[in-house]
Amino acid sequence: MEIRQLHPLFGAEVSGVDLGRPADAATIGSLWELINRYAVLVFRGQRLSDEQLRDFAGNFGRLEIGRSAAEGGKRRLALPEIGDISNLDEAGRLRERHDRRRLDSLGNRIWHTDASYMPVPVVLGMLHAVTVPSASALGGGETEFADMRAAYDALPDAMKDAIDGLVAEHDVFWSRAQIGFSEFLAGEREKYPPSQQRLVRLHPGSQRKTLYLSAHASHIVGWPVPEGRILLYDLNLHATRPEFVHSHKWQAGDLVIWDNRCTMHRGRPHDETHPRDLRRATTLDVGSTLDEAA
Repeated sequence: MEIRQLHPLFGAEVSGVDLGRPADAATIGSLWELINRYAVLVFRGQRLSDEQLRDFAGNFGRLEIGRSAAEGGKRRLALPEIGDISNLDEAGRLRERHDRRRLDSLGNRIWHTDASYMPVPVVLGMLHAVTVPSASALGGGETEFADMRAAYDALPDAMKDAIDGLVAEHDVFWSRAQIGFSEFLAGEREKYPPSQQRLVRLHPGSQRKTLYLSAHASHIVGWPVPEGRILLYDLNLHATRPEFVHSHKWQAGDLVIWDNRCTMHRGRPHDETHPRDLRRATTLDVGSTLDEAA
């Protein structure tokens, strides 16, 4: 494998590996080392079937069944472990502007960490580009990543001391409310109640402290809600400053891996008059952040 760093702080492009072939333990170990160091890895020219993506991702942990797949009903993609991050409906047609799932997915354009609203959140996200529209005046559909370890390091020592023991409540319905989406299915609110997560985590692979922020983070437990939301707002502004952000410009065949424990990300607008087909696999953690050492 050859490594080219993409940003002064994090992110690397990895070449010389075919992710569609079965990976041995040494290769997976080497990739974990790169993930722990760079947090975001980019692989170009990977033409993977959904089965190959599932099998590769499964080397890194048990795979998540996302909210959309968990709803049941007809899906465009056959494997429930593969998330459909596209603008296509169940029949492969472009979604209408007012389509409920399209509007729900617009929440992904706010800075967030995947599934932080779950009691046991996720670890790695893997997104594979099958079809990517050309860039247009509406945007190129980039995915931006922010390094939460570097953002924590850059905080004043007094701020670090003040926030290290805090716990935030994360709620998917709070994040969607920020964009005005409220068309949830019956029973969804009961299925996905809020969860509490540490605001500062110790990343196990790098042994660096990291902010654990997300659009899902609603408030600070034990604080007046307005006061906690102001703190989270200020921390999000700090953590997404340009010096902490890398923007990935998609090409068909890209596979991007990111560590949700120490990054945030957001999608950017794109031309929705053309198909955009990305597919995601996500690995689950094995315990609550509240059980981790501070």
